[in-house]
Amino acid sequence: MGFPSTNRDWIETLPDPALVADPKSDLIETANQRLLKLLSEAGDDATGACLSSLFKGQMPQLVSITDEALERGTAWSRDLSLVTGDERSIAVELSLSVFMVAGEPRLLMLLRDLDELKARRERYEINTYHRDGLLHWKRIETLFQEIERKNHLILEAVGEGIYGVDAEGRATFLNSAAERMLGWKRDDLLGLSMHKAVHHSHRDGSPHHRECCPIYRAFHDGAIHRVSDDYFWRRDGTCFPVEYTSTPILDNGQLIGAVVVFRDMTERRRAEDELKQAIEEVESLKHRLEMENAYLQEEISAGHNSHEIVGCSSAISAMTERIELVAPTDANVLISGESGTGKELVARAIHNASGRSGRPMIRVNCAAIPADLFESEFFGHIKGAFTGAVSDRVGRFELADGGTLFLDEVGEIPLSLQSKLLRVLQEQTFERLGETTTRNVDVRLIAATNRDLQSEVSAGRFREDLYFRLNVFPIESAPLRKRPEDIPPLAQLFLRNACRKFNREPLELSRANVEALKQYSWPGNVRELENVIERQVIVTRGHKLSFDLPRDNAPEGVTMAAGDTPYRPVNRPLTEDERQSSERQNMVNALLRTNGKISGAGGAAELLGIKPTTLASRLKRHGIWARDYRDQCDWVGSSAANQQQGRQARELTASQ
Repeated sequence: MGFPSTNRDWIETLPDPALVADPKSDLIETANQRLLKLLSEAGDDATGACLSSLFKGQMPQLVSITDEALERGTAWSRDLSLVTGDERSIAVELSLSVFMVAGEPRLLMLLRDLDELKARRERYEINTYHRDGLLHWKRIETLFQEIERKNHLILEAVGEGIYGVDAEGRATFLNSAAERMLGWKRDDLLGLSMHKAVHHSHRDGSPHHRECCPIYRAFHDGAIHRVSDDYFWRRDGTCFPVEYTSTPILDNGQLIGAVVVFRDMTERRRAEDELKQAIEEVESLKHRLEMENAYLQEEISAGHNSHEIVGCSSAISAMTERIELVAPTDANVLISGESGTGKELVARAIHNASGRSGRPMIRVNCAAIPADLFESEFFGHIKGAFTGAVSDRVGRFELADGGTLFLDEVGEIPLSLQSKLLRVLQEQTFERLGETTTRNVDVRLIAATNRDLQSEVSAGRFREDLYFRLNVFPIESAPLRKRPEDIPPLAQLFLRNACRKFNREPLELSRANVEALKQYSWPGNVRELENVIERQVIVTRGHKLSFDLPRDNAPEGVTMAAGDTPYRPVNRPLTEDERQSSERQNMVNALLRTNGKISGAGGAAELLGIKPTTLASRLKRHGIWARDYRDQCDWVGSSAANQQQGRQARELTASQ
């Protein structure tokens, strides 16, 4: 196509306002009088004006349609408005064509006033109606009535909605299924625009223009249009998903309307959504199970000690009672105690005795998490939430959903994260890092600390409201030095475990081994005891264990008779007085250990490796009465047999 850009004769022959512009320089090279008239501009030339000045404030739309024309050769749009010299805005329809001048592209732009087009179309419709009269309408109406009459039984029998429209989109018939689905009565809808009645908007409420309607296109282009993802509106203002087929109707080769067959897709969409949701839940559960499996594998590889609480001391008995009280509830528990006292074991005992035992207890060692990863570790993150987040990650709270979350060393949580933790505990909701979706969880929290959290609160390093939220039910895990009577059963348990662990034949603790272990204060508590036992199993050759431990003063909780003196260090020989005192203290410890029982299985004589008569003689020589040491040790599992043995021991002592 070639037009001389300097000759205006040809452009004046065009029926619409028009101009020729250079898209590179944005300059108008020529324009016709119709354009000047539309702009209300005086004069006979617009050459040299900027094209963009005609579309003030609409540069993105102008650039878009210009690029489309340069790429495809033509373009069309109704998205721009012409701005006149007196700042009036005229909605226009643009048609662009590209032609070449001396190897350079030029734009031919035709502009049509949309209001003028509308008025012209209305005049045409009026003229057509008056020209053809009512005969044409009557003929079409008769045709549809004939269609409806001949196919009435079929139309009423099918489950799909069926309606007909004429070439103007007005309803001509409906079957009963269409009435039922659309909420319209047949007589109320006949003659009305079906597009305005049932197809005027998309589901989100945005307008569905008639020009874009496949139903209208069917009786304009003569093609069958099938749509599987659309919405119709009921008379009450609600919408429902449909799939439909619009088939054109011809009369003597002339398109006179269309028949629309549609189906309500509500149930199918609901089933599809439920299936999609089920698949997503399965995927989520699969991912969660994979994470739980990985977590449990970590626990196994870390050598988690799964045995039950062992001990016969009053401290263990009191702690067991508190565990039994709180376990059936969902109350938060704060376990305090020194390192190595078995706080995690207490937490697992609470979890295993609770109604949540069917779900895992997820452990978080707060002291081992870098400060910048706390939030991700607790709540998870989505892909791309931060550098290195290459995939979605489930947080520990989500893993513990339905179960128990154990926060070990809770005092190590940064102050900046404590408010978020408090919110989760209060509302049981959270968001993954980088995500706006709020997730609900049902988590029971157990926390443990070796710090004095009240002092941390006073120092401003721990939130007071979080402390009170955690400390609903406090439990103290007593250090081993305050319960020396628990050392023998613990040592025996650790010895059996160590022998299995290191593939050693079973070893036994001698009385001397037990006494040596009881005379040490165990600053590392139960964990240190276990480590010492394992180390000794590794280094022992043969069947005899030997413990080279510092010999401290008598452990806390051991009652001493008047005149008793503590053990002296073993780095020098004992004097006779010290030996006598040591022998006396050794017997006292044996009586304390056996609750005053002298003879029989589990008696003090057996513990010391001497005959009951020999022990009775030595007790008498030192002025020790077995009855003074009865009921001073709260033995777990005392029975009638134990009581009988106690009576026998008292009788033997009395006879001596």
